[in-house]
Amino acid sequence: MIGKFLAAAAISVLPASLWAQAAPAIKGGLPPLSVGGFYSNFIPDFTPNRLGGAGIFIDWDIFRKFNLGVEGEARWLRFNQQLGSYEDNYLVGPRYSRHYGKFVPYVKFLMGAGEFEFPNGYGHGGYFAYAPGGGLDYRLTRKVTIRAIDYEYQFWPSAPGGGFPTNGLSPNGFSFGASYRVF
Repeated sequence: MIGKFLAAAAISVLPASLWAQAAPAIKGGLPPLSVGGFYSNFIPDFTPNRLGGAGIFIDWDIFRKFNLGVEGEARWLRFNQQLGSYEDNYLVGPRYSRHYGKFVPYVKFLMGAGEFEFPNGYGHGGYFAYAPGGGLDYRLTRKVTIRAIDYEYQFWPSAPGGGFPTNGLSPNGFSFGASYRVF
């Protein structure tokens, strides 16, 4: 009994710093990751009417020191269909941004898949797509950013159609939305 009491007394008088956690190995934590949503309005390059739709995106500023990060997005252009034709895309790639106060202009080059539903249900195709683009974000608060404008010019070289350059599809359009910084 006396041994347990002496052990408890000895432990209780040890400096509190011995009980503290170790200092973090990396200052600043994980690179910033933002998740957001947007609305898009695109020229589909197959039918004459513009398509609208919703999408989601992720921005991960992996190399903050060099203003480089990764952007991934998924877009479903389902509004204003003509004869049941629509386009979806799932793209990811590098993003370069600069900070000017609360304004953050950026450029990006995304690659991935473009999905196309042909008019009148004639078929569905999935094609390789790449998309240079850029835009302007506005940091409303530390956690909330407004995507004021985003523009993409997509190239689907193996898709059927009469787009630019001479074959494939080249849909292009604008988006706007908002994101939340997760960490």
